[in-house]
Amino acid sequence: MKTYKNQLIIIGAGLAGSEAAYQAAKRGASVLLYEMRPVKMTPAHSTDNLAELVCSNSLGSKLYDRVTGLLINELKILDSLLIKCAELNSVPAGGALAVDRGGFSACVTKQIIENPNIILKREEVINIPKSTTIIATGPLTSPKFSKTIANFTGKEHLYFFDAMSPIVVKDSIDFEKAFMASRYGRGETEKGDYINCPLTKNEYETFVNELISADRIKLHEFEIDIESGVSAGHPLYFEGCLPIEVIASRGKDTLAFGPMRPVGLTNPHTSQKPYAIVQLRQDNLSGDMYNIVGFQTNLTFQEQRRVLRLIPGLENVEFVRYGQMHRNTFVFSPGLLLPTFQTKKRKDLFFAGQITGIEGYVGNIASGLLAGLNASRILRGDDPIVLPKETMLGALSDYITSASPAVFQPMKANFGLLPPLNTLIKGRKGKRQRAKAYSDRSILLMTSIARGIN
Repeated sequence: MKTYKNQLIIIGAGLAGSEAAYQAAKRGASVLLYEMRPVKMTPAHSTDNLAELVCSNSLGSKLYDRVTGLLINELKILDSLLIKCAELNSVPAGGALAVDRGGFSACVTKQIIENPNIILKREEVINIPKSTTIIATGPLTSPKFSKTIANFTGKEHLYFFDAMSPIVVKDSIDFEKAFMASRYGRGETEKGDYINCPLTKNEYETFVNELISADRIKLHEFEIDIESGVSAGHPLYFEGCLPIEVIASRGKDTLAFGPMRPVGLTNPHTSQKPYAIVQLRQDNLSGDMYNIVGFQTNLTFQEQRRVLRLIPGLENVEFVRYGQMHRNTFVFSPGLLLPTFQTKKRKDLFFAGQITGIEGYVGNIASGLLAGLNASRILRGDDPIVLPKETMLGALSDYITSASPAVFQPMKANFGLLPPLNTLIKGRKGKRQRAKAYSDRSILLMTSIARGIN
């Protein structure tokens, strides 16, 4: 193995930063990993653990013919530390890879701290180092360092608003009204992996009316255009993580066709299909805490107690964490980055994670993996790796660095980013068959690439 002349500095020990540190360290790099928590906390984090999950506890579908399942499989081929920790701390969630939050972040923290090639420093960084560096500070980058990044990029940050779902105590749910089940019976456990709260049409309409009229947390001055959904010509909200009150305001049935869709479920108490459904997913290994799926919100805490208790089964529910909304910042990656995650202005400076405009836990882990891999290669004098667009990680890296400025916004991995299948589509009819063909092509290619990576 080649020797390293310089140390790799990584700023931010979230999903991307932790994965980047592991990838570089396993290749012999000396990693100095900075994390400002708990010296300086963010509005969303509650612990000092690395890779803390602040929104959902689900990494997404793990099924082979689903886009996150494909990306998870690519990361497993590339020896992702965080995917290993996720699987070791998984909780039942049907076809999804959901985790015990505490167990997952504790696993990552332990692996990083015990790695002899990684030094973890708990302090805020306010300047960009002059040596090889990965910036993975995430969407909640501190104000001082945000200004430093803005000065480097020469552009103002784009931004949108992200939101967290409430978490409740399982024993406070009324199971004379709620029931355990998975859609179409596709769960990992016999009873089903989700708690379901069914609503009749009248109950749904009452809930929606109260939701729309409920008081929201007062916005700061920089958020004054939030109701219009536009600020400085850019979307304020990321469409994949809209607060439920914003969804509801777009039409009375939008929730029933969105996070409250009742497909694949029958109420065992009445033997009827609900008009709408609220699902709760296990949030920890002990199974005593559940998060309300898709219920990101910016209602005041008092209004969350009042409105969410209108849902049948949740009338006396106990809240462990209320939903919150926070500002997420990200850089203009098409003008700033190469598909290797290097900056165009400085080839020894990388960005990774949600600050690049990649959305989704698995996507952010993936960006950290590629940034850490390429930073270690730069340190030893090798060329960085550009993954082919036929792989999901390659396609995602290509999108955020080549998208049109007029349409650039945070993006989750999706099959639409991949090149056409061409001859591989022959004999494969239907959405799932086409998705499997995409996955087959990508996994075959990624397996071949991984053999040549050191």
